[in-house]
Amino acid sequence: MTPVHFAFSSAFMLGLMGLTFYRTHLLSALLCLEGMMLSLFIALSIWTLQLNCTSFAMAPMILLAFSACEASAGLALLVATARTHGTDRLQNLNLLQC
Repeated sequence: MTPVHFAFSSAFMLGLMGLTFYRTHLLSALLCLEGMMLSLFIALSIWTLQLNCTSFAMAPMILLAFSACEASAGLALLVATARTHGTDRLQNLNLLQC
């Protein structure tokens, strides 16, 4: 495994571990998801540069667009829960209530 591959896989795993172990606030979970998506974007960009293939050149941009949509939806949920519940702590959220 090259150092570049190790760096991106470790960045993804750190984001995943942060998401699983430290999930007290919704904002920290969203930041961990964003870190995971950015590490995937950079890894996919490096991969297309190494292959010198133009057919995969649009894939990182599509992933970045999906990441931006995910971030905007997550921030909208964060604002909605902060307005209705008064906090972004995940323990205060009850998913069974409407």
